[in-house]
Amino acid sequence: MCLGMKKGSKIILWSSVAIVAIAGICLAGAQMMLDYALQPENDGQDIDGSYKYMYDEYPFLRPWVDSLRTEGALRDTSVVVDGTRLHALYVAAPCKTTATAVIVHGYTDNAVRMLMLGHLYNHELRYNVLLPDLRYSGESGGDNFGMGWHDRLDVMRWMDIADDLFGGETQMVVHGISMGAATTMMVSGERQQPYVKCFVEDCGYTGVWDQFSYQLHEQFGLPDFPLLYIADRLCGLEHGWTFREASALSQVKKCLLPMLFIHGTADDYVPTWMVYELYEAKPFPKDIWLVHGAGHARSYHDHRAEYVWRVRNFVNKYIDVCR
Repeated sequence: MCLGMKKGSKIILWSSVAIVAIAGICLAGAQMMLDYALQPENDGQDIDGSYKYMYDEYPFLRPWVDSLRTEGALRDTSVVVDGTRLHALYVAAPCKTTATAVIVHGYTDNAVRMLMLGHLYNHELRYNVLLPDLRYSGESGGDNFGMGWHDRLDVMRWMDIADDLFGGETQMVVHGISMGAATTMMVSGERQQPYVKCFVEDCGYTGVWDQFSYQLHEQFGLPDFPLLYIADRLCGLEHGWTFREASALSQVKKCLLPMLFIHGTADDYVPTWMVYELYEAKPFPKDIWLVHGAGHARSYHDHRAEYVWRVRNFVNKYIDVCR
């Protein structure tokens, strides 16, 4: 009887040890996943490298940027929020106008890496433009990405700042790419100031949970459980938000202003199926452009003329550039 009890106790003991060990491994793995996603090595913090990258990818930018710098027209501004310094670039339109674009960059990018859209709006459409560096990007502070969720609040501050910088009573479009597009959609579900007229999102994800789940499967061949569930809890504890609440899909359902959806049909980073769910969820008015053969965040690069034409036709419905 005593021998059987001893054996049973050992089984319970080793089972408990195994459970604790597995839980520890899962917790460590989830922490690694969270750090990998929110605190990666970030090329977007290399400003000189970002300019070089942009001039290589978009050679037409260099003369325009050089001209802006010579004239002192490419300017910096900053604001401190919750003890963190946030930075943005801005450029006034060539002639006085209330038409204004706030342009939001993607994951591991920065304001400089959105200058091609700055060129589109400022040089081609004659808009004022403001390009913020999100947290942990460019010249902004912060030690992790917010994946668009807390960033939406920062972008809304930048929208107010842009309205002030460009004289008040602006007519504003917010245009984002990738994580910046998700941020734009997350902004769109909030209560908007009268100056906001429309949104353009280019290859944004439906939500952080969906995007991390997709990458976990595609990059590592792993299921959601248990890592994603634990990492979600850790994100709430460490950063004050969760993957599920950071939902662009939920936000666009509340957006009553016009939105243009752009997505490449060959996007294997933010899969194309996501744009169908987003477009279906968004109330009218809305429009969509599926860019045949374009990979992730390559629609402007690969189809520049049509991209400009599509964006111009969309924003011209809601913004009068002559005002």
